[in-house]
Amino acid sequence: MPEFRKDPVTGRWVIIATDRARRPSDFSREQVVIKGGGYCPFCPGHEEKTPPEILAYRQSGGPNEPGWTLRVIPNKFPVLRVEGDFNRQGEGVYDRMNGIGAHEVIIETPDHNATLADLPEKRVEDVFWAFRDRIVDLKKDRRMQYLLAFKNHGESAGASLEHSHSQLIALPVIPRRVQEELEGARRYFEFKDRCIFCDIVRQEVDTGTRVVLETQAFLVICPFAARFPFELWILPRRHHSHFEETDPAAMANLAWVMRVVLRKLDRVLEKPAYNFIIHTAPVQEAPMDHYHWHIELAPRLTRIAGFEWGTGFYINPTPPEEAARFLREAGLG
Repeated sequence: MPEFRKDPVTGRWVIIATDRARRPSDFSREQVVIKGGGYCPFCPGHEEKTPPEILAYRQSGGPNEPGWTLRVIPNKFPVLRVEGDFNRQGEGVYDRMNGIGAHEVIIETPDHNATLADLPEKRVEDVFWAFRDRIVDLKKDRRMQYLLAFKNHGESAGASLEHSHSQLIALPVIPRRVQEELEGARRYFEFKDRCIFCDIVRQEVDTGTRVVLETQAFLVICPFAARFPFELWILPRRHHSHFEETDPAAMANLAWVMRVVLRKLDRVLEKPAYNFIIHTAPVQEAPMDHYHWHIELAPRLTRIAGFEWGTGFYINPTPPEEAARFLREAGLG
């Protein structure tokens, strides 16, 4: 029997289409294969083909030279730009302003053929430190209200270059979807005087059916109202509203967790395209008792169609309990 399930944070409904229940092998999907062989502006020796680096972790060499293990550069074709004024205008019922913000690319490795799952644990940790370092720097610009850190892996997930990279976009407004999550978490806190994400962590640990992986610092689950098959949430067990406040021990553990999770997905789903997004509190806000930063990760196994567009509901053909079981059984290596 199909089920409606309601996300306890946002109130969003999904349909778990159990009559269409699918195992990992049932999905028609793009397997991400790194082809290499062509020209790549992100590879060492081509530093002059990208904008000058903003941040780099390196073993040798000077700025914008080979010898780096990770580089952060401005996006050559940014969706938003730091320079200029907002120049807000109204045209009747319509509002507009200049596209002020920032758009940066984190080149995660000098190795063109390596994916994030392939990298040593310390190199994965460096990616998260790069997110943190750039967030801390960008939020000094008081115009920036929200910083979105995300990764598109594979062409069907939106990656335009196959060399492993992620992105950071600074926005002068708080996105509506973020507002919905913040407001849902605030309502829950006002009613129960507890963080809903902390309660989710406790309940999922108690039941165990949707748990994929747990450490002292993090819990990985397939969420109760998963929008997508094999959707995952990585939740810190300790309450923090802002990702950039993560301490070194937790950051190291997060790298281990992410590497294991990506390898599980590669094993169970044969190297799928995926997106992950760091959900964090607005950068100009003080620490929040009601909100809890986390990472949401979704393999690209299904497509959004007319029903989803018309209703805002998602149809998920794989119950999260089944997805969690497949991923638990995939091992750690």
